[in-house]
Amino acid sequence: MTLLLSFPSVMEYYPRVGSTKEDRGIHHKQKIQTMRKVILNLAVTLDGFIEGPNGEVDWCRMEQDSGSEPFFDKFLSGIDTIFYGRISYDMWGQYQPAENALPAEKKLWDAVHSKKKYVFSRNPKEDNKAIYIGSGIALRVNEIKTEPGKNIWLYGGANLITEFINAGLVDNYLLAVFPVILGAGKPVFSNITKRTGLTLNSVEGSDSGVVLMSYDARR
Repeated sequence: MTLLLSFPSVMEYYPRVGSTKEDRGIHHKQKIQTMRKVILNLAVTLDGFIEGPNGEVDWCRMEQDSGSEPFFDKFLSGIDTIFYGRISYDMWGQYQPAENALPAEKKLWDAVHSKKKYVFSRNPKEDNKAIYIGSGIALRVNEIKTEPGKNIWLYGGANLITEFINAGLVDNYLLAVFPVILGAGKPVFSNITKRTGLTLNSVEGSDSGVVLMSYDARR
């Protein structure tokens, strides 16, 4: 699938650059390199599942002093936008933790809800807390990536993740691998139509056994 990227005029961003073809090419390349990234950040079990057979996610609860909290704090400080599928948004887009939840969990959700939210759905609706996108996903995503701002979190769900991967819209894969084996459930990757090469950026461990792995998609 060929994607068409929509960029404003180079001269809008570099009004003082020369008019030679070489100058335009150099600065156009710089603009591309500074585009916002779409980051798929997911918690996944050691055997590759994001949910148990009955939708269980209790295995990835944040625990006090687990060592997992700094991972997410750092990630959330680097994004200002979240992409949801409709089901994921309905479940988690306005989620509020229980009154007796850990302070770290409350802080996490406060940070999540401070971000700009887009919902990808074939049945858009009015919502003053999110912007709905019902068609032209690839074009709209690439337009958003050229806008000023921080990186973008691809939250999910599974169908949206598959669509983004197959369209080549994921720039970075940030997977938090939890030390648990479920044996069955919803796999992190399914119905992928082509091979995607990845380059390892980093691996970080924690006292809890959670390992954070960062990969860039090869272009």
